[in-house]
Parts: sequence; structure tokens; C-alpha cells
Amino acid sequence: YYRLVSEDGGTSLIGVQGTSRDENHAFIYMAAHFLDQGLNVPRVVAVSDDEMCYLQEDLGNTLLFDYIAEGRKTGVFSASEKDMLRKTVRGLAQFQVVAAKGFDFKQCYPQPEFNLRSIQWDLNYFKYYFLKLADIPFNEQELENDFEVLENYLLNCNCDFLLYRDFQSRNIMLKDNYEIFFIDFQGARKGALQYDIASLLYDAKANLSPQAREKLLAIYIEEVKKYIDINEEDFIAHFYAYVYIRIMQAMGSYGYRGYF
Repeated sequence: YYRLVSEDGGTSLIGVQGTSRDENHAFIYMAAHFLDQGLNVPRVVAVSDDEMCYLQEDLGNTLLFDYIAEGRKTGVFSASEKDMLRKTVRGLAQFQVVAAKGFDFKQCYPQPEFNLRSIQWDLNYFKYYFLKLADIPFNEQELENDFEVLENYLLNCNCDFLLYRDFQSRNIMLKDNYEIFFIDFQGARKGALQYDIASLLYDAKANLSPQAREKLLAIYIEEVKKYIDINEEDFIAHFYAYVYIRIMQAMGSYGYRGYF
């Protein structure tokens, strides 16, 4: 990523030089679709013929992660920080439901849906890159049995929405009177609503209290209800199952990085 500024300082763009054409193509397609659906995302203004490079709108420097820094550090969020978190979960509901309309999931990278194989990859990440690396003893057969139960339960809900995949405070930017903008969404695919809100509320670096998580989850559910009918009790039950897999995926990811 490069910030490119004109000599007179009047124009600033972000230049992207990718390593995967398919990943670049996914971002370019999604950015255009999300703009058409009225979502706040960076506008792609130019693309190279081979799609290995593109220019996109510069959204500035303010991440939600930085905006809530004091609350993350102390565990006590100010009124403005709470307001921005509420705005974020409402924006997520719009992203997942509204943007799914007319979306071509064949354009997704690396795959079109968060399916059984995706879940197995995340669980294996936890097993091989956390449990085994940390030399934590476990019964592999019983763990795999539990994995199978969890896999079946996770897929036993409506999975026809747009899943952001990496929805966390570092992928939300604030611009124009602190309007939220979505970035780094090229991993989006079809999936369940619960995964993304679990990712945000249980991101370890966000340092949200249990009470804050419950309040934000309630706000999110109310926002989703504006678009679709849901069974709230069933939704919350599946939500905590998705919390488990998201935490295990993160433990695998950061367990590996911690050792290597």
C-alpha cells in the first residue's frame, strides 16, 4: 500500500500493488458492488490491465481501533467511543443483509462461502498451531468428535448472508464527521450473520467488558430485525458457538505468530 499525493497536495490516493490477481479482482468487484448498495467503502478509481495494481480513495488516518484507544486501554469507554461502537454494529447489519442483495458470490476469494471446509480449516489451525505448538496435552479422537459436533451446529443456521470474515476495529475507518467506512473486505463470502459480530465483540484487543458486549449485541440484533425476521433465542445460541470458533481461529493464528 502506498499513499500517493499530488505535488500541490490537493489529491491523495492509495496505491495498491497486489500479489494475487484473484484477491485484487475480488476487492475491485466488491468495492463497486458495495458502493452501488450505498455502503461506505473506498472508491476504486483506476485499475491496471492485469489487475495487479489499482488506485483507491484515500480515507485518511483514523481507524476505529485508534479512536477507541483510551477505552481499550482502561476498559472504560467514553460516550463518544460507545457511540462509535454502536454505529459500527449497526453498519455491520446493513453490510451483511443489504449488500448481499445481487451479490455474485462467485467473485469471492479464496472461496464463495464459509462452509464445512472453512470451519475445518479454522479448527485445524487451532489444533496444529496452538495446541500442538504449545505442547498442550489432549485426546485427539475426542477433540475431533467435539469438532464434528461444533461443525454441524455452526452450519445449522441461516448461512445465506454476506460474511465480512475479518470484521474488527482495525478494518473500520472514520472519515467525514466520523462516518464509518469499511476496508479490507476482500475476504468476504456467503455465511452466517453471527460470525462477524462475534469477531468484533470478542476481539481481544478491543477489550470490551461482558456488559458492553451484551449491549452491543442487543443493538446489533435490533438493527438486523429492521431488514429480516430472526428468532432471537436461536440467533444468540448460535452466536456463542461462533464466538468459540472465532476465538479458536485467533488462538491458532496468533499462537503460530507467537512462536515463529
